[in-house]
Amino acid sequence: MIPFFVQFKCQLGQSYAVANALAEAEIASEIYSTAGDYDLLVKFYVDRDTDIGHFIAEKVQVIPGIQDTHTIITFKAFGGK
Repeated sequence: MIPFFVQFKCQLGQSYAVANALAEAEIASEIYSTAGDYDLLVKFYVDRDTDIGHFIAEKVQVIPGIQDTHTIITFKAFGGK
């Protein structure tokens, strides 16, 4: 599985509706509300053979209330103690 993150800018007053829709769709691993330029930070996992661009366009950006997205592709997770 490949992890990646998406930051969401929601239409005014729609961040909770977007977060709930993502949770109900069962496509996100973790959903966080954030302060700053974006309203939500969401972690997704897809199979190695899944095209992330198509996944976002077809399953994520179709959710009502989303104004903009910013995708962050990660390379390696570092463990620490």
